[in-house]
Amino acid sequence: IVKIGVLNDMSGPYADIGGPGSVVAAKMAVEDYIKATKSTLKVEIVSADHQNKPDVGSNIARQWYDTDKVDMIADVPTSSVGLAIAKISGDKGKLHVNSGSATADLSGKACNANTIHWAYDTWMLANGTGKAIVKNGGTSWYFLTADYAFGHALERDTEAVVLKNGGKVVGKVRTPFPTQDFSSFLLQAQASKAKIIGLANAGGDTINSIKQAAEFGITPKQSLAGLLVFINDIHSLGLKTTQGMYLTDSWYWNRDAETRAWSRKFFEKIKRMPSSIQAGDYSATLNYLQAV
Repeated sequence: IVKIGVLNDMSGPYADIGGPGSVVAAKMAVEDYIKATKSTLKVEIVSADHQNKPDVGSNIARQWYDTDKVDMIADVPTSSVGLAIAKISGDKGKLHVNSGSATADLSGKACNANTIHWAYDTWMLANGTGKAIVKNGGTSWYFLTADYAFGHALERDTEAVVLKNGGKVVGKVRTPFPTQDFSSFLLQAQASKAKIIGLANAGGDTINSIKQAAEFGITPKQSLAGLLVFINDIHSLGLKTTQGMYLTDSWYWNRDAETRAWSRKFFEKIKRMPSSIQAGDYSATLNYLQAV
């Protein structure tokens, strides 16, 4: 039996972009692999909620590897958890294919031979969104940064791109993760007079900060740069609130005939379109099974 563990946030701020949908995507990959190859391989998908806590995620990973004989752990959003699982996977000689965490440190200073960073990272987000905005005149930035590994990495990588392309950073503030109230942080950003407010956050934090920026009348006077925004976030916010916002994504369900066909199958199972992370989990699982 080949055993794959989908470890992610099942009930918190990242549940929509991963959560149960990522488990569905992994199971779809198993079905498609068996159908395409007529393989007799026995594959089992297990899942758990790491609650965005490195200690909780680490305990689950150790039990999966040591007791439950899990061969590969997929997904793992929340970079602090992803970094912890990468280290455990290296120590245990197991495989971790990470489609959920963004920090580029997974393929930088925390790189190991047992972890593959699969779908996207903070370097790609910074060079996609940050460079485009500066070149379009967004030369002064103020960062709202989620205060943990992911936010720090995204701010670091985007600031480097902004400065390299002739822009400047006039200020930054670290916000608790997760948080519901961004009012004081947004008012600081507004007072900075920066042309661009860079949102180095994700999931529920991104949704709340964009909504509140609109409520306070900060936008459209200042523009928002959603440094990690998913299609699920746009659905939650609506087009009126997100008009004029820049973002970069690694995959989009409505890009072409192939992505639309796969996404319709996903939609039939969960009644919503997939995020790029969920598509990444499908891809990672399928490629892993082909390798096996």
